[in-house]
Amino acid sequence: MTIPILYSDRDLAVCVKPRGVSSEQGGLPELLATQLGDECVRCVHRLDAAVGGVMVYALSSRAAAGLSRQIAQREMRKEYLAVVPGRPEPDEAVLRDLLFHDRAKNKSYVVRRMRAGVREAELSYRVLETAGALSLLSVSLHTGRSHQIRVQFAARGLPLLGDVKYGSAFRDCPIALWSHTLAFRHPADGRALCFSALPERAFPWDSFELMRKEELPCDTSK
Repeated sequence: MTIPILYSDRDLAVCVKPRGVSSEQGGLPELLATQLGDECVRCVHRLDAAVGGVMVYALSSRAAAGLSRQIAQREMRKEYLAVVPGRPEPDEAVLRDLLFHDRAKNKSYVVRRMRAGVREAELSYRVLETAGALSLLSVSLHTGRSHQIRVQFAARGLPLLGDVKYGSAFRDCPIALWSHTLAFRHPADGRALCFSALPERAFPWDSFELMRKEELPCDTSK
């Protein structure tokens, strides 16, 4: 399997993760190491195996520390595309929840009070387009919790299309979630970097005019 690489240097590699490949050790890092000829590809953030899109990997300990610091301080911008049934109200909002991740079931839940294992979760979204009974959303993660986007929308009666685990009635497509944009500063020289990639032209993505026209550029000014 050849992994699409958007950028690489001696410190980091930005690639497009295919759906169905683990983002952690035993999956994409090994594939990248083989492709780049680098023996040590370090994972600094994750995507669910069923989700694809833009990811960054560190190729040096310095880069791993710098990227991890940006993530911890919420300086790395992560934007996703998602498709949900119906239309969220309002068209733009911030969602805040308390999440508990059950490791045995590999499933997250919205809970009402803080206790052991519960973490705060926050994201913002806006509706980009509607097509029939579907809405295309741009989602910005402010925190990085397990299955965060999936469970926060499912808890509001808007499970992502194809996400059967969180209640979707649509079983004829993969989970409609895609890591569209990553923006961060290069850990070595501080350059502002921004990378974007669109999902494949297949259902449900091809239901939307924006996807067909590829009108979602990367913006480093945000």
